[in-house]
Amino acid sequence: MNPKTSPAPTTRLSLFRNWISLVGVVVGIGALFSFLLLFVLDAVAKFSNPYVSILTYMVVPAFLISGLALVFVGAGWERRRRARGGRPTSLHIDLSRPRDRRGVIAFLAGSTVFLLLSAIGSYNAFNFTESVTFCGETCHQVMKPEKVTHDHGPHARVACVECHVGKGVSWFVKSKISGSYQLYSVAFNKYPKPIGTPIKNLRPARDTCEECHWPQSFVGNLDRTFNYFQSDASNSPYAIRLLLKIGGSDSTHGPVGGIHWHNLPGNKVEYVATDEARQKIPWVRVTDASGQVTVFQTKNFTNDVAKMELRTMDCMDCHNRPSHRYLSPEKAVNLALSLGRIDVTIPWIKTNAMFVLTRTYSNETEATNAIAAALTAKYPGDVRVTAAVPVLQQIYSENFFPEMKASWASYPDNVGHMIWPGCYRCHDGQHKTADRKTTIKANDCNTCHTILAQGAGSELLKLAPGGLPFNHPGGDLDENPVCVDCHNGGP
Repeated sequence: MNPKTSPAPTTRLSLFRNWISLVGVVVGIGALFSFLLLFVLDAVAKFSNPYVSILTYMVVPAFLISGLALVFVGAGWERRRRARGGRPTSLHIDLSRPRDRRGVIAFLAGSTVFLLLSAIGSYNAFNFTESVTFCGETCHQVMKPEKVTHDHGPHARVACVECHVGKGVSWFVKSKISGSYQLYSVAFNKYPKPIGTPIKNLRPARDTCEECHWPQSFVGNLDRTFNYFQSDASNSPYAIRLLLKIGGSDSTHGPVGGIHWHNLPGNKVEYVATDEARQKIPWVRVTDASGQVTVFQTKNFTNDVAKMELRTMDCMDCHNRPSHRYLSPEKAVNLALSLGRIDVTIPWIKTNAMFVLTRTYSNETEATNAIAAALTAKYPGDVRVTAAVPVLQQIYSENFFPEMKASWASYPDNVGHMIWPGCYRCHDGQHKTADRKTTIKANDCNTCHTILAQGAGSELLKLAPGGLPFNHPGGDLDENPVCVDCHNGGP
């Protein structure tokens, strides 16, 4: 054989000279480009997002590996093709030939479009993982209860990551670890029902809440009217109008003190909780602005505080459900009745509405049908009830999630003291100092609010600026009452 005309020896490198391997190279370059772009975006972002890290360090590398795999698949295909006698694939490019020039231009144009789409897609993916929709729907169907309550809450325009992640290197690392475990939990159905409140994993309020709210901004009193309806045949109304003594810490804008005394600069409240949800607080230590220290504890608490977790009180100890509020059936029905969405003239409607809302249902569809069927059977042919049914179905869909076993009963809400202990965790009259001094008693209503008017009809027009003693519509109360002993939010 003439050596001048014999084919060039096939080298191992030449096996990669095929179109499959070339496509793999383009995919790999695109993935590498996306990785670098996401890495930079994640590094300069205001808030660290664990899901961006999943996208950057798990999803994009998967495409990079796929591109590399295509490179070697193409080489294997080329080897087998040549073993069967095929000629080496020619990738010779001669720019003097019009056909080659058109091919190069088409390849460069396609590669540019591919990289451009990779950049746009990566950037949009980055923004999407920052959104409430992603956290609540796309990746987290299990988070439907939190998504729905967030959308109907006072922080609906605040992104999830602003509270659950926030700024800082240490929380950046924690969010990466947490996000990876969440991905595992969702993928392998390892999550609890209902989803637990991340009490220990939440950042201190000074790092999140106080970006918008801070003690110096709390001023004066808030005027509130609470409308209730009794569980009798006529759904008797009873309203309480009162001033909440919010207080503040800036004497140039209003009186110093009030409810927010606990969190004023100079005051320090520390406590020990004996349960995971921080509902049982037997020991409290208060240090005031002058440095005086006072310890309050319950009679039966004998534990060694030095061996227990000591927490400094902040906003989250009372405002523990700032964005995910589940209305109790009692509160939701009272609100609907006060707004006229449910006709108050329907006999026993409050009692029956709360009954159908609190039955056990396996899913939302079953609940929707059962609510309609039960009320229609109870009030046959009553057009007032026909109008009330969709209202109660909406209340259920926004506050009850049977698939996830989530409702008002699943999550303690520490603001106030009507359904959950809240303030009574410390102010129950049972916490005392060594000399038997007590914290604020549970029946000392005017310490935190001033009742301006109470009752129904014309009684609400008789304002008492100096305050009224609380008149319970159900009759006289014990000397040291605790609302939650009777009121639990349900029937």
